[in-house]
Amino acid sequence: MSDTDRESSEAKPSQPTRREFVTTSAAMGLVAAAGVSLGAERDVIEKDVEVRTADGVCDAVLLHPAAGTHPGVLIWTDIFGLRPVFRAMGRRLAAQGYTVLVPNPFYRTVRSPVIVDASRFNFDDPAERAKAEQWTQSIRVPGAIERDADAHVAFLDSQPQVDRARKLGTQGYCMGGPFVFKTAAQAPGRIGAAATFHGGGLVTDKPDSPHLLAPRIKARMYLAIAASDDSKQPDAKVKLREAFQAARVSAEIEVYPGTIHGWCVPDMPLHDGKPIYNKPDAERAWGKLLGLYHAVLA
Repeated sequence: MSDTDRESSEAKPSQPTRREFVTTSAAMGLVAAAGVSLGAERDVIEKDVEVRTADGVCDAVLLHPAAGTHPGVLIWTDIFGLRPVFRAMGRRLAAQGYTVLVPNPFYRTVRSPVIVDASRFNFDDPAERAKAEQWTQSIRVPGAIERDADAHVAFLDSQPQVDRARKLGTQGYCMGGPFVFKTAAQAPGRIGAAATFHGGGLVTDKPDSPHLLAPRIKARMYLAIAASDDSKQPDAKVKLREAFQAARVSAEIEVYPGTIHGWCVPDMPLHDGKPIYNKPDAERAWGKLLGLYHAVLA
């Protein structure tokens, strides 16, 4: 059974781009499931950009409708980083009227893409796991993601395609889930909506556990939890709910029955010989995301 909880509450510029082109996003799907009507899709501009951070220069992609100003959204990737599938996700969201930034979280050690197609990655291979350890080590430095969040929020707010009168949104997948919490806590005055999908390590026994950031968060939250994660840590959703309630943060927490960690990302590798990506549930989660953004950012 799904576990859904709704709690109400009072609750630097880039360098010149390397390439730019206009494209049209893929069909949205399940917008009606979110209970909203977001209008026609738009032509989308996609630009490779560089974001100056406190620690260097982060390669990223910026996507936005060809005309007008729009709410900004920051997407945090999973462990495989900025790659074609996340560019497609950014295009899809931009086509619905958002200016979207997808950074390479591993820019301190390697430029994107570190992996082009995650379906080819083998977690059972010690050599491949060692590579992943290498490219992810920089994000484990204390304060790194908070510094990056500051830079990415400032970058979005500096873009002429961003409507600064509206709040920003942020969403994250797998390891990007904790980054969403850190971003929302780091910029509570700007982040109005935040969502995590099969977020990893949202509740730990360490003093820097993401759920302990709830008192600093002002955003409306949506947390989509994989059934496989819930079975391993069934008390996580309870602790998350309690943290949000105590902090008077509006949050919806939902466990997706039958799903495996990573189910929202199309290029996930097989798990025990079976697909991780679950299109029907991924589309339902996408509809929930659009509903959240439409309610808070539009």
